[in-house]
Amino acid sequence: MITPVVEGPLTGPELNELFHASWPGHRDTDFEPLFARRLLHVTARRDGRLVGYVNVVGDGGAHAFVLDTTVHPDERRRGLGVALVRRAAEAARERGAHWLHVDHEPSLTGFYAECGFAPTAAGLMRLSG
Repeated sequence: MITPVVEGPLTGPELNELFHASWPGHRDTDFEPLFARRLLHVTARRDGRLVGYVNVVGDGGAHAFVLDTTVHPDERRRGLGVALVRRAAEAARERGAHWLHVDHEPSLTGFYAECGFAPTAAGLMRLSG
């Protein structure tokens, strides 16, 4: 069993490697500006290799937001994603958040329900092409 770790060591290059394996079309990203704004992150490793990641950002108050839930394709369908998100929720609560939000594709509704999210109405505005 892989154990999710809050604020485990994490580098941009290894996160790019995980995203390349998990998200077709991913382009290398400089994650340092994103790391500076996060409330927390949760990672999972197998034999030292990053295989799972969740980023949580906050508004400085009651609301926190799950972003970039990612599990390496070799590790999917074993409960790791749910474990990562549940650990992120627990850590966000410990840091003072009262609400945890997530936006997702319709195909992920069941996954996020399993993580403990209830459906809500939300709005979305595209700001760039």
